Amino acid sequence: MEKPQQFIQDSETIAFNKEHRRIINYNIDKYTSATILGKQQFSNIDLAKQRAATTKNKVIENLDKYLIEFESNFIRKGGKVIWAQNAEEAIAEIKKIVSTTSRNYIVKSKSMVTEEIELNKELIADSIDVIETDLGEYIQQLSGEAPYHIVTPAMHRSKENIAELFNAKKHTSSDASPSELTEFVRNELREKFITSEIGITGANYLIADTGSVVITENEGNAISGMSFPKIHISICGIEKLIPSINDFDVFVTLLASFGTGQQITSYNSIVNGPKQSDEEDGPNEMYVILLDNNRTNLLALEEQRRALACIKCGACLNVCPVYKNVGGHTYGTVYSGPIGAIMTPHLKPEENYYHLSSASTMCGKCTVSCPVGIDIHKLLLYNRRDFVAKGHSTKTENLYRFFWKTAMLKRSKMDKGGAKVKNFMMRQFFRKQWGERREMPEVVSKSFNQLWREQRGIK
Repeated sequence: MEKPQQFIQDSETIAFNKEHRRIINYNIDKYTSATILGKQQFSNIDLAKQRAATTKNKVIENLDKYLIEFESNFIRKGGKVIWAQNAEEAIAEIKKIVSTTSRNYIVKSKSMVTEEIELNKELIADSIDVIETDLGEYIQQLSGEAPYHIVTPAMHRSKENIAELFNAKKHTSSDASPSELTEFVRNELREKFITSEIGITGANYLIADTGSVVITENEGNAISGMSFPKIHISICGIEKLIPSINDFDVFVTLLASFGTGQQITSYNSIVNGPKQSDEEDGPNEMYVILLDNNRTNLLALEEQRRALACIKCGACLNVCPVYKNVGGHTYGTVYSGPIGAIMTPHLKPEENYYHLSSASTMCGKCTVSCPVGIDIHKLLLYNRRDFVAKGHSTKTENLYRFFWKTAMLKRSKMDKGGAKVKNFMMRQFFRKQWGERREMPEVVSKSFNQLWREQRGIK
């Protein structure tokens, strides 16, 4: 089945799943309440958002400069930088690094980029075990499902559902509490952290002027995964740059406030490379893999390139009425919700994700909620425009739009036919597009223009 048809079919199913609706609304409401409190730490939140937006815009417009600056400073401290044009190159480089070890297993902290390139699948196929260490990702790996949400991978699950999963997979008590399950996972992972030779993480930011990798988290698994193993691999998209350590404060607070409602995340690590000669802790080797994977396609688009400013806080997902009804898995891609609908068609141009840009009510909540000032709903419209121009619309849709545009551009044509004819035409040609569960709007007998003219005696 083609992806647009699959999306419509899956949306139809999940939107009427009352249990899914109950769980997702409950969990998102918790986030909404928390973020309201988290944002109160800012004396001028609009100024903070403006500063972040300006900084990221500067990075996007000068990305080559900041990437080279980061590489130079990171290498100077003993780190190694690998440039990967696509998923295949990134995976090949990681396998090459793994081949230098005993290949026992890899501990991995939450990373959307590794989900993007399907790293776990590729490593497991090569008989390399990968263990997700963040609780949400651990749950999803246990279930065999992809992450549901950018920030909260298991947001669609209730505590009862998670207890049932652990009972089936790990033989824990079927009525185990969240704290008991967390303790179980903690005990299981401790030995893995200590004995694994490789830890893989993502990166929330790369700081150009210090050559640093920033990782923010709440569980401490990333810091364990890069402290105990002798090799640390950090993989991230080329857009993750911020210019200076002096810019870090506004980004770390915005990410926490808009993402989880915290004033700051529990663990914030600024890593400058492998351990130095005077240091006891840390990896012997550290690699940063800078992944393009079609990001330069998006960078080439003057209007849509602003999407690369995204800091992956998940705020736009939490307010989107479409996401809250159809859920994360329905999108069929790693980056779901409004920001995913913008980026995915360009990151995977060969897979026909153009339909996602139409999965929006255009209410604008995503734009309002964005901490770095991305005009998300405008970018969705730019996508729609470009996809129609590239032929990603049916002949029937093009015909409807032609007649609609022709009529709307001239008053004399708009007034032709009367209300009865217009209502008949609407029912005949737009009933399916309008949807089975919405009543077609009725055209009134007199238009506003006619009423206005009559009131003023204008013929």
